[in-house]
Amino acid sequence: MGSLGIVSYNLHCNFTNYGSVLQSWALSRAIERLGYRSVLMDYCPEILKDANPLNPFRKMWDTDATSRRMCALTMPAIHENYKKIVRFYSAFFNISSGAYTAENFCESMTQEHLDGFVCGSDTIFSIQEFKGFVDGYYANFPCMKGRSVAYAASFGDSHFSETDCRELNARIANFKAIGLRENAMLDYVKSHAEVPVARVVDPTLLLTTEDYDTIAVKAKQQEPYLLLYSRRYNPFMERFAIRYGREHGLKIVEISLRATNATVFGHEMRYDAGVEEFLSLVRDATFVVTNSFHGLIFSVVYSRQVVVFSREQGESKISEVLELLGMETRLFSTGKESLSVSTDYLEVHKRLKEARAASWRFLQLELGLI
Repeated sequence: MGSLGIVSYNLHCNFTNYGSVLQSWALSRAIERLGYRSVLMDYCPEILKDANPLNPFRKMWDTDATSRRMCALTMPAIHENYKKIVRFYSAFFNISSGAYTAENFCESMTQEHLDGFVCGSDTIFSIQEFKGFVDGYYANFPCMKGRSVAYAASFGDSHFSETDCRELNARIANFKAIGLRENAMLDYVKSHAEVPVARVVDPTLLLTTEDYDTIAVKAKQQEPYLLLYSRRYNPFMERFAIRYGREHGLKIVEISLRATNATVFGHEMRYDAGVEEFLSLVRDATFVVTNSFHGLIFSVVYSRQVVVFSREQGESKISEVLELLGMETRLFSTGKESLSVSTDYLEVHKRLKEARAASWRFLQLELGLI
């Protein structure tokens, strides 16, 4: 049916970002399931050209001295994690043979034998995160215009000035169809685009446990545990996890930069975990406490009891998924909220099944337009 290049925030993103890897893997699987060949584009925007996953200090959210010290203590695990993620890309993706920037991107059409592009998922439309509009993410290279769609693209928490809106209007005209991950800009894009526009689920929600079990490793934990997965340190979340673990007799397995927890609290620190290990750590957990968007998503995929803590960056995307699935009561801010009722995953997966089916239909429509 044709070959499509996936353009996203993945190969050159920040360190230990399981969601970035898995959204690209899930999208590539979905594209191939619909009969197309997928190519993960090694595309590096100008703003990421100096990024180095093995030197995370330049891109840290928490810049205080304590957080930087914790990051330094975790560097051996960061290096191990990076090696595992590189191996995952090599083993499970068809990565472009060339590396592309603004200077040579249009050569990819011939070099990679492509018929078009799928831009997404992740926060590729965020002008705050990338300090402006990234041409590759907005299909703004000549070879992409009229040959591209966006799937589950997100604006993040961006705010647009009048000048930004004029530029945004010009950029959305590059696409044949646009699937947005959140509602935040949905009405605006619909009113300014002359192509199909819809809200769709993150690519990771297109797939099921059977898909992820093909790459997840076998269980290694021999005793019940609580998984504490922190994308940004939150003392309320940490205290809740410790209290809940003690009350329910659960060991704590932690993925975070708080390296000293290993000695202070006796947690098993797993920042070294690769993608396959991350999936199994979620799958086999008794309970998950997280402030990660994809930590929530994979808890839902594997029907794990989960509490999600709000965070300064990323709260809107988490809130929208919880609302979509009827799980609003699982969003905590202080850790003192009521946790009297377990999540009814029969109802959650009923809602997810409907949203997933609609998203598959829209993706199929999109690919047929390229």
